[in-house]
Amino acid sequence: MLSIVCTGAVLAQTATPGIDKREANQERRIQQGEQSGALTNREAARLERREARLDRHQAKAEADGVVTRQERRELRREENRDSRAIYRQKHDRQHN
Repeated sequence: MLSIVCTGAVLAQTATPGIDKREANQERRIQQGEQSGALTNREAARLERREARLDRHQAKAEADGVVTRQERRELRREENRDSRAIYRQKHDRQHN
């Protein structure tokens, strides 16, 4: 019985490990773009706001302790859109 309770607690803490990992990677990409000059300050700020919005959506999905398949799908779609935006902004020939 104790192992079931412990396992549940661990699962609750890492309900979205793939999303968390990818989000951290995207934040690193934004920082790298700022440091290299591939992103202007304005572009970086806009991308960071998108990441903050994703954080809010993820927190809302996790609020009840269960992230449903539909919520995961929506979070992944938002991550995909953000990833494309990061790529486009880093490669748009605007530099700091």
